Amino acid sequence: MASRLAGHRRRTAVASTPAMTDRSWREPSEHQRQGMQQDVVLDMGWGRLVMGQTFSDLTGIVHALRAEETGERDICIYPRDPHVLVGLAPDELFIDPSYTYRLDLHRYRPRHELIRDVFVRTATSRADMEAINDIYALNGMVLGDADVMWSNHRTRAFTYLVAEDQRTGKIIGTVTGVDHALSFDDPEAGTSLWCLAVHNQDAPPGTGEALVRVLAERYVGRGRAYLDLSVMHDNQGAIRLYRKLGFHRVSAVCVKRKNPINTPLFAARPPGLEKLNPYALIIAEEALRRGIRVEVTDAEWGEMRLSVGGRTVVTRESLSEFTTAVAMSRCDDKRVTRRVMERAGVRVARGVLAGDGELDDALALMTEVGSVVVKPARGEQGRGITVGVQDEAGLKRAVDLALQFCPDVLVEELVPGQDLRVLVIDRAVVAAAVRRPAEVIGDGRLPVTELIRSTSRRRERATGGESRIPVDATTEEVVAEAGYAMDDVPPNGERIQVRRTANLHTGGTIEDVTDQLHPEVAAAAVRAAEALDIPVTGIDFLVPDVAGPEYVFIEANERPGLANHEPQPTAERFVDLLFPETRRR
Repeated sequence: MASRLAGHRRRTAVASTPAMTDRSWREPSEHQRQGMQQDVVLDMGWGRLVMGQTFSDLTGIVHALRAEETGERDICIYPRDPHVLVGLAPDELFIDPSYTYRLDLHRYRPRHELIRDVFVRTATSRADMEAINDIYALNGMVLGDADVMWSNHRTRAFTYLVAEDQRTGKIIGTVTGVDHALSFDDPEAGTSLWCLAVHNQDAPPGTGEALVRVLAERYVGRGRAYLDLSVMHDNQGAIRLYRKLGFHRVSAVCVKRKNPINTPLFAARPPGLEKLNPYALIIAEEALRRGIRVEVTDAEWGEMRLSVGGRTVVTRESLSEFTTAVAMSRCDDKRVTRRVMERAGVRVARGVLAGDGELDDALALMTEVGSVVVKPARGEQGRGITVGVQDEAGLKRAVDLALQFCPDVLVEELVPGQDLRVLVIDRAVVAAAVRRPAEVIGDGRLPVTELIRSTSRRRERATGGESRIPVDATTEEVVAEAGYAMDDVPPNGERIQVRRTANLHTGGTIEDVTDQLHPEVAAAAVRAAEALDIPVTGIDFLVPDVAGPEYVFIEANERPGLANHEPQPTAERFVDLLFPETRRR
């Protein structure tokens, strides 16, 4: 079903305040229970829904929650007397710090205009379930078993919707619905919404609203009474959306087990955790899940002290005490890195040194190869790099720019290909991703400048301010090369590259290609890490084809961003390296 929202239709009036689930302390009467299945537990793939109103005995709920599988998150919704339930097993259970919001479906009013660029449809294949898991991973959610989800979806009791970006055809959002009437003959004819998630960088505005509306209208069409959902108490953005759509709070609560996944919900959070950037936070969250003590020593710097069993390791994002000063210096100076790679048999791009007034070798190389890259010999985050230099005047400008960041400048052959980052931890490839320069997608309404600003805002929100697209002379040049002026309005769906480099700090995007990586490229990455003698590194290659064996080494990063490689288990492997005794078997 598309996001063309349903028109007004005749509806059967239902009670706006059902009696069984809106008061968590009120025991359902025998009349209310009549015909309803008892002790209902629904497997969602990422955990189970324990429908508390179907249990006549609270000890039955305790036993059900104790059966939770490792790595999953079970949720008991609508438990009667939740405080008593938790009191039966206080060391095992807790009341979730979330609110339950309800939409009375007979009061729902559809939106009159379409939400631009968003198409909501029913999931149609197991591949869609894998795409849903990708969205979960991007949002730090528990992944679901795709086979269980697909099996559920083949019944009418479960509804899995996905949102597509009409400009790109890419799945950028998902939501799951559960029909209580079909699941366990609910006499209230209720429904519930779970796992609303959108791609926090690529999703057009209004994607979440479109998903919620289409799900609500599905249940309106079935004559259901209400749609319930659970939302964290501090998720103000989601709460504003739900209130806008007509949801109101009810007193139902959720009860969960005190498992490692849920630790942040029932245990005190270390001071300063909320100030960490995404690259440090992903490590802190993984450590906390394992019971490792986390002390934030410098939030702005991303520095933490991790302790377990009397042993302590200090980290700064993915950099730790395990990385020696010698290894860091080998990565820091690109001239040294090149020499190390050449000795290790890792292919590197042709390159020469250049400085103020010393351009002869660089000019000779540019004349021979046609196009070069100019970059400071030392530096990070893409600062001072110029790509695609082809004439003497441009070479002089590029060298002058690089000299602002380092007194030594490296000029290398511009090798065509995709920008590939391979993450190596403890001499094993953990993730691989293609990095692409920042681009915008036309909508037929906004000029390039506004498209850049709106895309940049989404990047900033998604990365905690780490990624943004600069609007500068380089951006204007790249846009001009694409055939547009900054004030032009591109047609709907037109993709325009706005930066030359794929650096994430200047708005670049990243796509996981771990499963496609050729063994020879993976072996070269491991060989590079071993030559540098570094336990954690991001090895950058240019490759004509991710699935092929050809590559050229570009550089090595001693502090790669682990949060950029979801859904791969980057933080898990990093903490395995630091504290192997906490490794999950």
